[in-house]
Amino acid sequence: MLAKQIGLFFGSFNPIHHGHLMLANFLLTEVPFDEIWFVVSPHNPHKSKENLAGEYHRLEMVNLAIADFEPFRAIDIEFSMPKPSYTIDTLIRLQEKYAKHRFALIMGSDNLLTFHKWKNYQLILQNFSVVVYPRKEHHVSTDFNVKVVKAPLIEISSSFIREQIKKEKEIKFYLPEKVYDYIEKCGLYR
Repeated sequence: MLAKQIGLFFGSFNPIHHGHLMLANFLLTEVPFDEIWFVVSPHNPHKSKENLAGEYHRLEMVNLAIADFEPFRAIDIEFSMPKPSYTIDTLIRLQEKYAKHRFALIMGSDNLLTFHKWKNYQLILQNFSVVVYPRKEHHVSTDFNVKVVKAPLIEISSSFIREQIKKEKEIKFYLPEKVYDYIEKCGLYR
């Protein structure tokens, strides 16, 4: 197996939408990465479980969204880890499992504001690259040694999409077609 530079895009992906995919595609070509792995988190300890679709539904939606694009991969490694899962534990497990690869953590500038509160954040900085992309109203000014990329601001959010579904609004164009069809078929977020 050849060594690759892998970008790890952690998230609930509740649901995955075009904004996630556009950002991942930008990072793939601009950083550059050989691959981007979407690490589907069962439950972020900093977010409410309310309106959270089941982890296997979210994993399936990610798989449907990226099925036709080889450099993207869905990862369910956190499903078998103790809950809540902490990023450092996931990074260490991935590094042990795929020792030849080099991993970089991808995060939004909003997460960087509380990064110093993450479990063993110093170990992350010492052992892994961190790539930060801008989020609306969260400017990047940091003392951390991170790579800041000027990715386009994409103002679509999963919470907005879930709200629109509850209001019975049309959301078809925010999502890959297969994800939209899956949500409709399974009656998610109603």
